[in-house]
Order: sequence, then C-alpha cells, then structure tokens
Amino acid sequence: MNNLTPFPGTNAHHVVAFHRTELSVILSLYGQMVAAGEWRDYGISSLKEVAVFSIFRRTAEQPLYRIEKRPKLRSKQGEYSVIGMDGQILKRGHDLKTVLRVFDKKRIRVV
Repeated sequence: MNNLTPFPGTNAHHVVAFHRTELSVILSLYGQMVAAGEWRDYGISSLKEVAVFSIFRRTAEQPLYRIEKRPKLRSKQGEYSVIGMDGQILKRGHDLKTVLRVFDKKRIRVV
C-alpha cells in the first residue's frame, strides 16, 4: 500500500469520494443539461462523511441541485440523493442512475 494521499493534509481513508463510474454517470447527465442550456457550472467536494456534486446555473449563485453520496446511509434509505436549492430531498435511493431519473422531466422539452 502506498503512503500517498490524494490531497495534501487529508487522509484518503477518511474522505468520501465519487468513484470513476459514478462520476461518468453524473457527468453524462451534466453534459446533456449543459447542451440544453440549463446548467453552466459544477463543483465537487469530498468530505469526511459525504461527497457532493453541486450544480450551478451561474458560478456566483448557490447550487441549483446537489447530488450527494453518503455511504453511512447505504443500508438504510440509500447512499445517493438529489437535493434541491431549498434543501428538500427530491429523490433518494441505492442506485445512482435511478436517483438521477428525477431530472428526466427536465431533459425532455417540447420543441
């Protein structure tokens, strides 16, 4: 086992982060929404108990949505959740793709 940590001053064993496959699913959705003109920026935070993918309409605003991963909730209501700007949990579950379906209505537009 190597002794390198991903970020100086942090311990990789105490930080929750999105896996590459999870980020692929999230960034695919993000790309579709950027192409539709809905979203413009994002931020990723890896903290002690939660990993957060924040979605912004404009950089200076507070996030429109937060996609959170909380491994401690895996055996309860599910480790993934989508949270709205007002703090309301819009969808929660065990499967990331299923949780992200909350955005399906926004992707389908009448032309």
